[in-house]
Amino acid sequence: MKNITVIGAGTMGNGIAHTFAQFGYKVNLVDLSQESLERGIATITKNLDRMLAKEKISEYDKTSTLNNITTYTQLEEGAKTADLVVEAASENENIKLDIFKTLDKVCPENCILSTNTSSIPITKIAAVTQRPDRVIGMHFMNPVPIMKLVEIIRGYNTSNETNDKVVAMAKNLKKVPTEVNDYPGFVANRILMPMINEAIETLYTGVAGVEEIDTVMKLGMAHPMGPLQLADFI
Repeated sequence: MKNITVIGAGTMGNGIAHTFAQFGYKVNLVDLSQESLERGIATITKNLDRMLAKEKISEYDKTSTLNNITTYTQLEEGAKTADLVVEAASENENIKLDIFKTLDKVCPENCILSTNTSSIPITKIAAVTQRPDRVIGMHFMNPVPIMKLVEIIRGYNTSNETNDKVVAMAKNLKKVPTEVNDYPGFVANRILMPMINEAIETLYTGVAGVEEIDTVMKLGMAHPMGPLQLADFI
C-alpha cells in the first residue's frame, strides 16, 4: 500500500498526512475548501520547520515530505487511486457515513477504508459499504507526528487480512499499533473521558481548584498534563 488518501485537513488530518508523507508514502489530502487545505499545508510546514530546527530531520526530508502531498477539494478525484483511505473528517456520524458511502463507490475494490473516529462504531460505518471486511478503525493520537499510539479497531466484520495490513502499516510509520475491539469509546476514550468528567465534578463541588486538581494528577499520577488542561486542549 503506497497510495494514501487522507480526508480532512484539520488538526488530525494534516498530522496524519504529514506522518505518512514523511515516511515516503504518496498522500492525497482532501478537504472541502482550498482554504482548509492551505491551512493544513501551512501547519505541516510549520511542524517540519520545528523538527528541522531540532535537527530531527534534514532539509531534504522536509522538501520530500511536502512533495509527497497533493491536495484535492473533490473526494472522488482524491480517492480514486487509493490503496488506503484514512478518514479524519469532523466527528459527526452522518458526515462520516456519507463519506464512506462515496468512498465505497469511487475507491478501488481492494482499497482499505479506515477511520480516525474516536467514538463512532466501526461496524456501523462499515455497514454502509459493500466491503465491511475492509473497513477498520485507525485512531491516531494528537499530535500525530509525535505520539506513538495508534488504536487499531476491528469492526465485527473486519477481516484478519485487513487488520494485519493496517497493523503492519502503523509499524512502518514507527507507531505502536494496539488492537482493540469495537466497543463504545474503544480504550483511550472509554477510560479518559470518565477521568475528565470526574475532574470537572471535583472542581464543581469545590474539592479543589483547577491548578490544584491538575497538579495532583501530574505529580501524583505522572500524567504529562492535568485532566482539566487536557480537556481544554481537546
